[in-house]
Amino acid sequence: MSERIDIGIIGLGVMGQRMLARLTEHPQLRPAAAWDPNEAAVAQVRAQLPQLPIARSAEALIATDGLRGLYVASPPASHLEHANRGFDAGLAVLCEKPLTVDFAAARTTITRIDAENRSAAVNFSLASSPGLATMTTAVKDGSIGKLERLDIEVAFEQWPRAWQSAAGRWLAERAEGGFTREVISHFVFVMQRALGKAKVLASKPDYPGDGKSAERALEARLESGGIPVTITGRVGGNVADFNRMTLLGSEGAIELHEWFGLRHRKGRGEWRPVRTPLENRQIGQQTQLDQVVAMVEGRAHKLPGFGEALAVQETIEALLQGK
Repeated sequence: MSERIDIGIIGLGVMGQRMLARLTEHPQLRPAAAWDPNEAAVAQVRAQLPQLPIARSAEALIATDGLRGLYVASPPASHLEHANRGFDAGLAVLCEKPLTVDFAAARTTITRIDAENRSAAVNFSLASSPGLATMTTAVKDGSIGKLERLDIEVAFEQWPRAWQSAAGRWLAERAEGGFTREVISHFVFVMQRALGKAKVLASKPDYPGDGKSAERALEARLESGGIPVTITGRVGGNVADFNRMTLLGSEGAIELHEWFGLRHRKGRGEWRPVRTPLENRQIGQQTQLDQVVAMVEGRAHKLPGFGEALAVQETIEALLQGK
């Protein structure tokens, strides 16, 4: 086996620690160093992986000898700064979503990526999933007949969710956070890759009166690939967390649910699951890291680039502005 590819990690919150664990288990990738300004997060990682070097700064991390890739899991406002420093050092960059809230800066970075042929991708967890593959195939081969409607539904008992409590206040605030950016964006990504860029026809986000907190509910109508799309989301109401995306056709339907759950039906018949959600998650996560290897090595891959991620964010921000 060839040497493992060294990856540096910026950001050791929930997402950073999850990726760290996955990189540790992958046969071709290796976490080589990490950095986070939060001492509590660093202490957690030191306890789990005492052998992992912790850099003194983001700049020091990026300068680590032998590094070939950079994973950026910091708050969104810092994504492009870290990514561009990674490009300066000749690194391939995998960045968390949302890519940014600064569209002009994103376009400048995308221009640079194209001009310099940089390797860059954004971490949409469903990008390598069986659910996306099934949905895109159905759109192309007509296996569920003429497409009629796409529905996206999410609900949360609280926001941020309990497991996100250490991520920082930004998740709860309107400037960078909220469930539309954090969760609905994954399904908008699937929709736009399968059907094409969406147009927001009407959107009604419900914000608390403090002028600072993120949305508590969202209702929207869109059009993507010539078919109508509805999005509904809410926080509270004594409802357990769930997410669901359903593509309906004249001869059947496909549903993604609870992230990696996948089922289909013929006509109006019974829903039939495709493997278990856990099996689909394992397939998707393994495929994603294999695609990261291809990106770092300069080979073709199917990870979403910064341009595709910006197109998702344009739709998300249009939803949040209301119409």
